[in-house]
Amino acid sequence: MNKINTVCFCIILLAAGVSCRKMLNEKIVSGLTDVYLDTKPGFYAALNAAYSDCRNFYGSEKGLEMTELGTDIFTNGSDGDYKYYNLYNSQLDPNENWITTLWNNSYHTINTINALIRHSEAVPDLSENEKNKAIGEARWLRAYNYFILVQTYGSVVLMLEETSSISYEATRAPLKDLYDAMVADLEFAIANLPAVQGDYGRATKPAAEHLLAKVLLTRAYSTAAEANDFSRSAQLAESVINNYHFRLLDNFADIFVQGEGEKNDEVIWSVQYTDNKLNNANNDISAIDAGFSNGNPLHLFFVMQYDILPGMLRDVENGRPYRELRPTMFGLNNFYNRSVDSRYHKSFKTVWYSNNAATIPKDNDGNPKFTVGDTAIWMPGWELNETRRYMVVKPSQYTETLFPVLTKFLDKLRPTRTETAGSRDYIAFRLADTYLTASEALLGAGRPADALDKLNAVRERAAYPGMEAQMRYSTINIDTILNERGRELAGESMRFFDLTRTGKLIERVRAHNPQAAPLIQDYHALRPIPQSQINLIEGPFPQNPGYPQ
Repeated sequence: MNKINTVCFCIILLAAGVSCRKMLNEKIVSGLTDVYLDTKPGFYAALNAAYSDCRNFYGSEKGLEMTELGTDIFTNGSDGDYKYYNLYNSQLDPNENWITTLWNNSYHTINTINALIRHSEAVPDLSENEKNKAIGEARWLRAYNYFILVQTYGSVVLMLEETSSISYEATRAPLKDLYDAMVADLEFAIANLPAVQGDYGRATKPAAEHLLAKVLLTRAYSTAAEANDFSRSAQLAESVINNYHFRLLDNFADIFVQGEGEKNDEVIWSVQYTDNKLNNANNDISAIDAGFSNGNPLHLFFVMQYDILPGMLRDVENGRPYRELRPTMFGLNNFYNRSVDSRYHKSFKTVWYSNNAATIPKDNDGNPKFTVGDTAIWMPGWELNETRRYMVVKPSQYTETLFPVLTKFLDKLRPTRTETAGSRDYIAFRLADTYLTASEALLGAGRPADALDKLNAVRERAAYPGMEAQMRYSTINIDTILNERGRELAGESMRFFDLTRTGKLIERVRAHNPQAAPLIQDYHALRPIPQSQINLIEGPFPQNPGYPQ
C-alpha cells in the first residue's frame, strides 16, 4: 500500500515536521510559508508533518524510558543517562531534558494541527468529504497528543486554536475540559474516518475507537469521570474487536516479525519507519542530541552485554547492547507457567550461540569446550545446580549487565552491527491491547463475567497448542488484568500509564522494583511541569505537587 508522503514542512512561527513514510515519487520541500497552507499540497504537507511527530514519543528512547523504567516490570540496566526515571531521585525535576522536550514537541504538533484546521476552510479544491476526513485525522492526532500530555503531566494548557504570535499568558485547564476536548475530537474522527486508509499509517475509524476507549477508561478513574465512561469504553473496544478485519494472530511471535510481517491483522495503527534515514527523520531535539533522530532505536535498549562473554562478539543478529532497561524479577516471574504460556520464550532471548572462536574457553586438555554455532550462554530461568560446557546464568546471577533480553524490538535488518537507526515500524495500537482494555472497562462497568471472557481470549492465544484450557482463569480483578497486561504488552510503552491510571504505581513499584522502591512517592504518578514553561508565563502557573516550585 501507499505510505504517507515525505515532506519537510515549515510554517511561519510553527516548527518544522516530516511525514511518517514515503510514497514512490517522494518530494522534499522546504522554506514554505504560511500561505502555502491555503493550497491542497500545503494542507496535506502540514497534516503529514503532524504524523511525523508521532515518532517523538512512541518508538523513541524518551517515550520508552518514560513509560517502562520505574515500573514493576522494568528497572535500569548498567547504561544510560536517564536512570532517574527508575530511581525517582532529585534528578527527575522540572529542568529535566525529556520533561521539557516532550512538552515542547507535543505543543508544536498541536499548533500545527490547529493551523491546518483553520486553513482547511480556505483550501479551494478540497471536497467536503476530503476536508472532513483530513480534519478527522488532524483531530485524532490532536487527541493522541493531548492524551500523552494529560497522562504525563495531569492538567495542562488546552489549545484548540492556532497560536501565530508569541504569548506569555497560559493557564492549566481543568481535567474535565481536557477530556471533553479529547472526546469531542475522537467522536468527530470516528464519524469521518474510513475503516481502512489507502496510505498505510494514517488514522482510521477503528484507530479512533481504540484511542477513545483508552481515553474514556483513563477518565473513568479520574476526578473528571462521567457515569458511563467504563461502559462506553467497553462498547468502543468491542466495536474494534467485532466490526473490522482485525484478529489475534495464532502465534504471539508473529506480531513482531520484521518487514512485511509488521503490517499484520493484529495491528490497528503503527508509527511508520523505513531504512531510508531521510524519511525516518524527526524534529525531536533530545533524540537528535542522542544520535537517534533517524529511525526506530528501540532495538538498542533492552540488550544485555553479551559481547564480552566467552565465545561471543557483537553482531547484527544479537543486537547492539545498550543495556538501559532490564526486566525485574517480578517482570520475569510474572510469566510463571512457562510450559503452558508461550509468551516468555517468545518475548525474551535466553540462549546465545557462539560466534567467536577466539574466546571459546578450553578444557583441561586445551580443547575448546564448544564450537562456533554451539550454545555459548543459557539462562534457564531457574536455579540450575549443575555444570555445563557453556556459561549458565541462573536468576540469582542476573545483574545490570546480565539478564534475559526482550526481543520484540530487535532489528536484524540493520546494515552493520554498530548501526543505531532501526527500520521497524512501532506498533502503537494492537488488538490484544483492545481486548485487555475491554476487559478492564467491563470489570469497571460491573460485568466481571464478560471481562473474564475478554481476558481469557488473550490468554488462550498465548497458549502452546493444546494448552488453551489450562490458560483460562475463573476469577478476575484489577491485579489479574495488570498482570496480564505485563505479560502481553511488556516493553510496549504502556506500563507507567497502566499503573498510574489504576492507582497502582506506588504499591507495585514498592513491592516489585527494589531499585525504585526507596524513593518513589505518591506525587511521582505525574511528571513535573517544565520549569521553562513556568518561567515564560506572566502570572501564576502552578507546578505539580511534590516537585520544586
